[in-house]
Amino acid sequence: MSFILEYLPWFWLFLVILFTAIEVATFGLATIWFALGALVMLFLSPLPIPFLWQILLFLIISSVLLIFSRPVAVKKLKVGREKTNADSLVGQRALVLKDITEFEKGLVKIHGMEWSARSVDGKALAKDSTCIVERIEGVTLVVGKVVLEDE
Repeated sequence: MSFILEYLPWFWLFLVILFTAIEVATFGLATIWFALGALVMLFLSPLPIPFLWQILLFLIISSVLLIFSRPVAVKKLKVGREKTNADSLVGQRALVLKDITEFEKGLVKIHGMEWSARSVDGKALAKDSTCIVERIEGVTLVVGKVVLEDE
């Protein structure tokens, strides 16, 4: 313990590096706030503040940053939302290969791949018609409104 107290700025610098390395490895926006708290403490450590109070201050600063900044950062950086290639299909035209009825899924072809599909509004879509992919639910495309070829 006396070693840590003797080299207190180095202790906080070590924590900054440790928490930053963890954040870089995981990019979960969880430990970056503790790295920032340790960075603040790095600059406050030369002041005559007892070590236990520094730990408490570090935890308070890090918690406040975590609670108030993380939701904004997650929203802006879109962390945890992985787009897939399938997401690019939304809004694209697809060719109906097998009739889609109100009660049965059909089959559509888009970008050379066949997908099971159902109608977004329950209306039937005939074979060889063109439709628009509205959204994806699991492995099923939800398609809607028949698009005429001359549109």
